[in-house]
Amino acid sequence: MNINVLVILILLLVFALAIRGSIKHLRGQGSCCGGGSSTVREADKKLNGPVIQKKVFGIDGMHCENCTERVKRALNRIDGISAKINLRKKEALVLYEKEVEDDILIAEIERLGYKVISVK
Repeated sequence: MNINVLVILILLLVFALAIRGSIKHLRGQGSCCGGGSSTVREADKKLNGPVIQKKVFGIDGMHCENCTERVKRALNRIDGISAKINLRKKEALVLYEKEVEDDILIAEIERLGYKVISVK
């Protein structure tokens, strides 16, 4: 076998594996963001008081469970907030037990490298 043919076959194989991994990543099936294959799930945060408000934040850039856990942890660190993240919908459902400005939550999400595209 010619050495050039062998090099081309190896390059095609590497390219095919890279494409396969990229497709899985974009579908949220692969690991990304340093999450590895075993993402540690954080328990849902329980609020002490009654829920006074609910908002849904649309978030662009989340591709895997590690992404959602990063956003959930960041939002749940904010006093008076409990967040649940839906990767498929690319949304965070945020429950409030006290008034917190949207800008605070948006800044926290975008500090992680994601983009808030809507607040409803």
